[in-house]
Amino acid sequence: MAFMPAEGAIHVGIGGWDFDPWRGSFFPEGLAKTKQLQHLGTRLGATEVNATYYGTMRPETFAKWRESVPDHFRFALKASRFCTNRKDLREAEASIAKFMGQGLTELGGKLGPIVWQFAPTKKFDADEMRAFLAMLPGERDGLQLRHALEVRNDSFRDPAFVAVTREAGAAIVYAHHETYPELADLTADFVYARLQQAKEAEPAGYAPAALDRWAEVAKGWAAGESPAGLAYASEASAPARPREVFLFFISGDKVRNPAAAEALAARLA
Repeated sequence: MAFMPAEGAIHVGIGGWDFDPWRGSFFPEGLAKTKQLQHLGTRLGATEVNATYYGTMRPETFAKWRESVPDHFRFALKASRFCTNRKDLREAEASIAKFMGQGLTELGGKLGPIVWQFAPTKKFDADEMRAFLAMLPGERDGLQLRHALEVRNDSFRDPAFVAVTREAGAAIVYAHHETYPELADLTADFVYARLQQAKEAEPAGYAPAALDRWAEVAKGWAAGESPAGLAYASEASAPARPREVFLFFISGDKVRNPAAAEALAARLA
């Protein structure tokens, strides 16, 4: 199935593009690993890059990625763990500068949001989080940057967290996960969602009714709505305006994530 752009700037994708169980199902048998990203770009609209969480890339690498995919494709990058795995986030400035200086703007307009992922042990502190957000640059090399925070501790179920991120214009990652907090509060001009409950027993990772539901949620987000039936931490409503949506099928029974993404993209096309 070839990728068709979704209505309302909805980018549907998966995590990465190098996973051996996808060979022969999502990737054709015999396809060189060096061609996997190019193939992904013909099938879906985005990918979340995990490698940037663990190590530093070269500018040439980002440029090569950019040239491998069509114009509609977007790369969401996980920020370095050295920025977020800290007792005090106010000490992250040097690590943030190092991460931002590795050449990621070589992706140009294909750069999606930067995801700042926090450990389950990291608890919410309003002053600390406000200071951290103030260190995240809004642009680099003339390219506007967007930031999304993925939190994994229940202490973030707090209206104050919503207020702090909304003030900074950063997004709270909506994580559909068995144990992590689900926070659907809209705090930026885009939405970032990670659906992490794919099941191998389902051919498309999720039951058809569940995919129908996520399609409606994604359309609602794109239209500027705060969809009913999701978990919100704050009663303060977000402005109702169209938003760009980034939705990734991640983790769970990973082998099914490409099928899930394609099934959702088909519902949105």
